[in-house]
Amino acid sequence: MKSIQNWFLILALALLIPNFLLAQESIFPKREKAPNVNHTGDVWLSHVFDADETFDFNISQAVSAEGSKLNWHLHPEGQLLLITHGVGYYQEKGKEVMVVRAGDVVKCLPNVEHWHGATPNNPVTYLAISGNAPTKWTDTLTAETYNALKTSELSHKDTEQEIIELSKKKWEWMADKNADALAELFHEKSQFVHMGGSWGKEREVEIIRSGGIHYKNAEVHEVSVDVMGNTAILLNRITLLAVVGGNEVTNPFIVTEVYKKEDGDWKLANMSFVRQMGN
Repeated sequence: MKSIQNWFLILALALLIPNFLLAQESIFPKREKAPNVNHTGDVWLSHVFDADETFDFNISQAVSAEGSKLNWHLHPEGQLLLITHGVGYYQEKGKEVMVVRAGDVVKCLPNVEHWHGATPNNPVTYLAISGNAPTKWTDTLTAETYNALKTSELSHKDTEQEIIELSKKKWEWMADKNADALAELFHEKSQFVHMGGSWGKEREVEIIRSGGIHYKNAEVHEVSVDVMGNTAILLNRITLLAVVGGNEVTNPFIVTEVYKKEDGDWKLANMSFVRQMGN
């Protein structure tokens, strides 16, 4: 009974981790890199708490770089994984791989063979709460098996994040009047719809380069992305501080951005500004 109570206690405490800590790479200090004995890639392991006669579980923190993975193993007394940062994989023998993210709790049941690690393009950090029995390593997770993993969820989420980051860079380039970077981003047939009219790529680039419109600062309040094949539609709710004709103005907008993927690169095909009423 004491063991069960201890497990519930530590899980309850872990679930109270503040959200702001989930944005950090690690909650506890990042220790030395672990030797590659039962894993591949770079993993930094920290022993947070060792079992004693009162609390019969161990707590450790693992910070895993992109592409790192553990071999197949099992825990005789079970284990909880509290994902605190990044995106990772978890898979039990004979089942489909799962994508885990910051805020998830994974239950590794006693004597169930499994592996876990980072995804190819994302690091992952977790707290492992383990029953007081040695881990049993069973088999090697080969590079071929790992590289062959396909998860539509991960692919879709990665694309969404890629578009969000690209849109963020675009606002930065606009603020810096980096017309050359924007010319590379804009599709050759792109269209831009403003309150005062609409025009194509060449005029938009020249307006930004000359300072005819200076997108001084875009404060993004909300952003969402829908991906449909080679097309991505991003919606921004922003407050835009701009200099137009020498006058500084601030307006709330809903900005729609349409991106098309060509030859492996996302290009901005359409950008429309709709001023919010009542603001």
